[in-house]
Amino acid sequence: MLDLITQSVTNGTLSLGGLLLSTACSMILGVAVAAMYMYKNKFSKSLAVTLALMPAIVQIIIMLVNGNIGAGVAVAGAFSLVRFRSVPGNARDIGSLFFAMSLGFVTGMGYLFYAFLFFILIGGFNLILMKVRFGQTVGDMRVLRITIPENLDYEDLFDEVMQKYTVSAELDTVKTTNMGSLYELTYLVRMKSASMPKAFLDELRCRNGNLNIMLSREQQNGEEL
Repeated sequence: MLDLITQSVTNGTLSLGGLLLSTACSMILGVAVAAMYMYKNKFSKSLAVTLALMPAIVQIIIMLVNGNIGAGVAVAGAFSLVRFRSVPGNARDIGSLFFAMSLGFVTGMGYLFYAFLFFILIGGFNLILMKVRFGQTVGDMRVLRITIPENLDYEDLFDEVMQKYTVSAELDTVKTTNMGSLYELTYLVRMKSASMPKAFLDELRCRNGNLNIMLSREQQNGEEL
């Protein structure tokens, strides 16, 4: 019984029934991959649809070129010419695309049982890593921009406040504004809590002459490849 389930539905030959069954399974797995990708993640509709379609697209190509070396080389060359011209995605986007393509390769070879097993193992492990926040840094990273008068020495001006409210604080950039009469300091700070405490901003205002202060979430460039 197990051998019957685990064997390829194509058995080395392409048939309409095997093609339709593999395509249906690929679509189911594609939707499952897209749903897993969208779980607690910022996403675009176009990428979600692409993930849902990717396994079926790859599976059909693999089944049609099965056993044809010339066609296989041509398809590989066509894939090598594909170039994404949109804004680069982050590591999770690219990983999800590879995951969907891998499932398409497995279903294209007709091993539907192994495709579902592969999805359950890798997809489940992925959700577990997200649940336990694997790889997430301690503290909440923010970008802090402080405007100060040109007559203030900014070197140690905010050290005491930073030690009180942040895990770490690094002065990233310094630039002049308002015809050189003001300085804008940009810090990368890791907050001790996910909130933005009003007391933190109030103490900074007392030291910068009540000029502009902006505290925002850091852009997640660390996820980009």
